[in-house]
Amino acid sequence: MPLTSLITNKSNILYLSGFSGSHGFILITKNKKILFTDSRYIEEARNKIPKSIEVMNVTKLWKNPKELKKEWIAVLKKLRIKTLGFEGGSLTVNQFKKYKKISPGIKFRDITGEIERLREKKTKKEISLIKKSQKITERTFELIKKFIQQHKNKKLREIDVAWEIKRLGFSLGAEDVSFEPIVAFGKNSSVPHHKSDDTILKKDDLILVDMGMKYKNYCSDMTRVIFLAKPTPLQKKIFSIVLAAQKNAINKIKIGMVEQKIDSLSRSVIESHGYGENFSHGTGHGVGLDIHESPNLSPLGKQKIRKGMVTTIEPGIYLPGKFGIRLENMVLITGKGVENLTNCSINQRD
Repeated sequence: MPLTSLITNKSNILYLSGFSGSHGFILITKNKKILFTDSRYIEEARNKIPKSIEVMNVTKLWKNPKELKKEWIAVLKKLRIKTLGFEGGSLTVNQFKKYKKISPGIKFRDITGEIERLREKKTKKEISLIKKSQKITERTFELIKKFIQQHKNKKLREIDVAWEIKRLGFSLGAEDVSFEPIVAFGKNSSVPHHKSDDTILKKDDLILVDMGMKYKNYCSDMTRVIFLAKPTPLQKKIFSIVLAAQKNAINKIKIGMVEQKIDSLSRSVIESHGYGENFSHGTGHGVGLDIHESPNLSPLGKQKIRKGMVTTIEPGIYLPGKFGIRLENMVLITGKGVENLTNCSINQRD
């Protein structure tokens, strides 16, 4: 863990302290952690975070810049801080200027990514929560398929399905969705991150559903394709290629493998069939407190995969104006390869 640092990234604050309020930051030294927040969250902080973390109510100080500077300097002096790490990736330029203004004589060092690297390797508890989140996602998907069948002749819109995904997830114990569900009918599925809209379902449309739930702050992520009618020969071909690409990556991942190598395991299969230009994103991304975190399985990824990481494997082929196929599972990196955390059927006629 980086020593003497200012932690402002909300997910990192949650990871280090359990504090989930929207306003606050943590000061970390070798022997001390101090959470600074306001009166809206003081009771929550003192009841929920470990007793080893000091909580400072700075409501009045935030209203008085001169007093805030005075108290902050006193803390820095008391703890003999001369160099302070900061998370440049989670601060605006103006926010950083404010911290520098109230910290005269302090040298700042950008530690962006250091806490995130600690978060890469999931604990047993974190893995358990991710698995629970994924179970809720899978159960929601099973129910959404029934919902679509029941309403497919009633001018069903993409946004109707997206809202039902949310409702079902909440009813099954999710606290939130990991991200806005992607529901794409027919040719809309050729847009990898299509925003669900008023498009009405046609009887022969394929449906791409990308969804995930959040359970006790931990995310899940899964993509499946639903065929309402018998797949066309081209749809069957593309589906088979994408599935083969996903399986090739899942079956060959090993500890120590570089991110771009894992990406190439799926990408090479797609390229071998002549669809390399139609695979426009990386093979996968880490999942945890954030829906997108390290590792980054892309052609640019240079980090080695470690035991305990959780990542998606989600190759796709997108044919503009026609359709797109993406299949996404979450996997846990283990000593023997991976544990597939996704148990939802992947058959063409889901």
